[in-house]
Amino acid sequence: MRMNKVFNVSADCKPELHYMVDISEQLDQIKAMVDAGQYFTINRARQYGKTTTLNALENILKNEYVVIYLDFQLLGNADFETEHTFVEAFSSELLESIENIPEEIRTKLDAFANDGSYKWKLRNLFRVLSRWCHISDKKIVLMIDEVDSVTNNQVFLDFLAQLRGYYIKRNKVPAFHSVILAGVYDVKSIKRKIRTSDEHKTNSPWNIAAPFNVDMSFSKEEIAGMLRDYEEDYHTEMNIDDIATLLYDYTSGYPFLVSQICKLIDETVAGTDVFPVKALAWTTQGFLEAVKMLLSENNTLFESLEGKLIDYPQLQQTLYFLLFGGKTVVYNVFDVAVNNAIMFGFVRKQDGNIAVSNRIFEILLYNYFLTSAEAQNSSIFRAASNNKSQFIRNGRLDMDVVMKKYVEHFDSIYGDKNLEFDVEYKNGKTKQAAGRYK
Repeated sequence: MRMNKVFNVSADCKPELHYMVDISEQLDQIKAMVDAGQYFTINRARQYGKTTTLNALENILKNEYVVIYLDFQLLGNADFETEHTFVEAFSSELLESIENIPEEIRTKLDAFANDGSYKWKLRNLFRVLSRWCHISDKKIVLMIDEVDSVTNNQVFLDFLAQLRGYYIKRNKVPAFHSVILAGVYDVKSIKRKIRTSDEHKTNSPWNIAAPFNVDMSFSKEEIAGMLRDYEEDYHTEMNIDDIATLLYDYTSGYPFLVSQICKLIDETVAGTDVFPVKALAWTTQGFLEAVKMLLSENNTLFESLEGKLIDYPQLQQTLYFLLFGGKTVVYNVFDVAVNNAIMFGFVRKQDGNIAVSNRIFEILLYNYFLTSAEAQNSSIFRAASNNKSQFIRNGRLDMDVVMKKYVEHFDSIYGDKNLEFDVEYKNGKTKQAAGRYK
C-alpha cells in the first residue's frame, strides 16, 4: 500500500504522491489549442489547479515542442521597474529553468543577465527569442504561470505588447508557436489597474487572445475515479457514488474544496471518538462533519476570498444583493463587479444569470455577512441570538418549531387583515385570491 499518498491542497499535485482526479480530457483540449498555435490565457480563481495543469501539460508537450515554462511569482516588483531590470530577471530565469538552450542563445541571455554595463531593452530580448525560434528544430511554446503576480506597471504591458507584435507577425518573423498565460486575473482586467494615455498599449496585448473554454472543475465521475484510487489502498467499503455525489453537490467540482474535504475526512474526521476508523468517516455523517470543519477553518483559499471582499467594495455589494436581495441577478458583460465575482470564483454564469459558485461558498458568504460587525450590532441580530436556542434540539435545527413560530409571527402581523395574494400553479400561471393567512 502506498502509505505516502495523500490528498493535497498545497502547491501542485504530483501523481506519485497525491490522490488526483484524472484531467487527461482537459489536457487533450488544451493541447489541441497549442497544436493550433493559439495565444490564450488560463484565468481561474485561486487554487483551481492551474499550476498542476500546466505541469502536466509541460510533460505532454515536451516530446513534440520546446517548452519554455516560467513562473512570474519568482520575479519581484523590482524586476519590473525598468525594461533593463526586467530583461535581466527574465533572462536569468530562462537560464535557470530551461535545459538545452542553444549555445548561441545562451551566450546572449547570459549577457542580458549579467552584463550591467548596457541598459538592455525589451527589443533586444525579443530579437534573441525570435532567433531561438528560427534555429530551433522544434516549435517553441511559451507558458507563464502567475502572470498576474506583478501586473501594476507599464513594463509588464510593454512585455505583453511585444509578445503580441511577434505573435501577429509570426508568418514573417520567427516567433513562439503558442503562448499560454495563466493567473487569477483575466489579462484584460489589467488595463483597469494602470492609468495611461496610451490606449494602444493598454488595449493591444490581449485582443488576439483566443477564448479559453476548458472546464477545469471536477465532474462527479472524475471525483469518483479519485475515490476509487483511494479505496484501492484503504478498502473502507465507502459508497463511492454517494460520496462523489455529495462532494460535487457541495463544491460544484472546485478542485481545492474537493481535495480539502477529502483530506479532512481522511486525516481529521477519521480517528475521532465518533468516527474512530476510516470506514466510519467515509459516510454521509463523516462528510458533513468534514464540511463543518472546513467552514470553521482559516485556509488560504478563504483568506484570499475575504481579501477580495475587502479590496473590492462593489463586489461585496453585488454578492450581498445576490444573497439577500430576493431577486435574480442578470449577467451583464459590462458590469465590472459581476465580472470580478466570476473571475475570483465567487459566482458562475447560469442561464443568463449569475449564481453563487457552490454550496460551500454560499454558506461561507452567508456566514460572512451575517456575522459582520454591522450585522451583529443590529437589533434583529441580537434578538435572533437571544432566541435561537429554542430552535435547536440535540444540536440540530428543529424545523417543526421553526414553522410553528413562523406561523405565529406571521399571523400576529397579518392575521387581522384581508390581503390579496397570487397563487402560482404548476403550469406557471397565477391567479389573484383574497383571504386571511392561516
